[in-house]
Amino acid sequence: MKEKRREVKHSIKRQVAFGFIILLAGTIFMCWLINDLFLQSFYENNRKNDLINGYQKVVAAVMDENFSVEILDEQLRQVASRANISGIVLDPDSEVLYAFGSDNKILNRRIRDYLYGTQAPGTKIIEKTSGYILLKTIDFNTSSEYLEMHGIIGTGTVFMLRTPLADVTESVKIANEFLVYIGIIAVILSSIIIWLFTKRITEPIMELADISARMTKLDFEAKYKGKTQNELAILGENINQLSETLEKTISELKTANNELQNDIEKKNQIDEMRKEFLANVSHELKTPIALIQGYAEGLQEGISDDPESRNYYCEVIMDEAAKMNVMVKKLMTLTQLESGNDTVTMERFDIVDLICNYIHSAQILTKQEEISVRMEHYDAVFVWADEFKTEEVFMNFFNNAVNHALDEKIIDVRLTLKEGKVRVSVFNTGAPIPEESLPHIWEKFYKVDKARTREYGGSGVGLSIVKAIMDSMNQEYGVINYDNGVEFWFELATV
Repeated sequence: MKEKRREVKHSIKRQVAFGFIILLAGTIFMCWLINDLFLQSFYENNRKNDLINGYQKVVAAVMDENFSVEILDEQLRQVASRANISGIVLDPDSEVLYAFGSDNKILNRRIRDYLYGTQAPGTKIIEKTSGYILLKTIDFNTSSEYLEMHGIIGTGTVFMLRTPLADVTESVKIANEFLVYIGIIAVILSSIIIWLFTKRITEPIMELADISARMTKLDFEAKYKGKTQNELAILGENINQLSETLEKTISELKTANNELQNDIEKKNQIDEMRKEFLANVSHELKTPIALIQGYAEGLQEGISDDPESRNYYCEVIMDEAAKMNVMVKKLMTLTQLESGNDTVTMERFDIVDLICNYIHSAQILTKQEEISVRMEHYDAVFVWADEFKTEEVFMNFFNNAVNHALDEKIIDVRLTLKEGKVRVSVFNTGAPIPEESLPHIWEKFYKVDKARTREYGGSGVGLSIVKAIMDSMNQEYGVINYDNGVEFWFELATV
C-alpha cells in the first residue's frame, strides 16, 4: 500500500511560485510607479533635445559660408518631419528668410513679441544660454502647451523653433490604468503558469523525498522513474544506484550476520558436544578401567596363585580392553561423521546382495544366540548410496536386533519398494522401547537398559553412528514400536 505523502510545512513549490508571483507583481508595480512619476519629464526632455538638435541645424546652415535657403531647408526638413517642429528664421532686417511647419503666422507674431520684449502670460523659462532661450508656454486659445526656443545667430539672424507638448498627464493616467488591468491579467496568467511550472519541478523532488523516506525504513522497492534529462534525473539515477547498493550491502550484512550466528551456535553446540563427549567417555571408560586396574593389581599382588584364577583375571582384563578398543573405534568413526571430515562416496550397488552377504557372515552369532533370521527372496534392488556406510548402518541395526531379541528370538528383515526409494526394515521380537526413551535413542551413550547393554558390551554409540551416516546421505531413518518387538528402518534412493 502506498504511504500517504507527508505534508511539507515550507513547500518549495509554494515558495518558488509565490516568489515569482511577488517578483512579477512588484515589477509591474514599479513600471506603473516609474511611468506615473517620470514619463512626463522624460517626454519633455525628449522634446527639448529635439529643439536643441533643430537649433544646431539652423546654426550650422546659417554659419555656413555658402549659406542658402536650400541648405537651410535641407538641414531642417528631416528634423521638422520627425519631431513635429515648426520654425521661422528672420534675416537681420526682420524679413522672413525661411519658415517651415504649420504655425508660421503664430511663430511670426510670437518672435516679434519676443524681439520687442513682450512675453505671453503663463510662459516659463526652462533654460537660457548665450545662443538661445528655451521656454514653456501655453496657448490659451487651444489650451495646449508648447516648448519654444528663440535666439540670435551671428550678425543678427533671428530664429524661433516650436514643438507642441501632448497632454502627457492624461496619457500617463490612461497608460497607467491600462497597465493595471494588463498587470492583473498578467499576474493571474503568470501565477497559473508558474504554479504548473513549479509543480513540474517539485513533483520529482517529492518523489525523491518519498523514495528516500522509504529507504530509511529499508524499503528498496521504490525506484525513481522520471524521464527528464536534467539534474533531477541524475539525482534520481544516483538514488536508484544508492538504493540498489544499500539493498545489496544490507543483504550481504544480513547473510554475514546469519552465518556468524550459525557459526556461534555451531561453536556453542561443538563446545556442548565436547563437554558431553568428555563426560560420557569418562563415564563409559571409568568402569572398564577400574576393572582392568583391579584385576591387574590382583595379579601383581598374587591374590590367587592357581593357573585357572590367573587365566580368569587375564580374560577379564583382555575382555574389558577389547570393549574399550571397540568403543574408541566407534567414537572415532562418529567424530569423523559429525565433524564432516568423512567423505560420502555415492555409488550404485545391489542392497539385496549386501544384506544377504552380511546375514550369511553373521550366521555363527545368530546360531550361538539361537536366533531365527527370516528374509524373503528379493530380486536385485540397486540403490545410490555409500556402500561401506550403508553396510555399517545395517550392521548396527542387525547387531542391535541380535542383542535385544527375546521371547521367540526372531529377526525379520524386509525390503519395501516405494516410488524412487527402498525401505530396509530390521524387526526383532522382544520388549518394545519405552515411549519416553524413543526421542533419545539416537543420542550418544544413551542406553535404554543399562544392565542389558553392559551385559552384551554395548557402548551406546551405534545408533548415533546410524544417525550421522543417514544425515550425511540426506536419507530417512527411524524406529517403530510393536507389542511383540521393535523395528528399525532406513531408506535409500533407487534412482
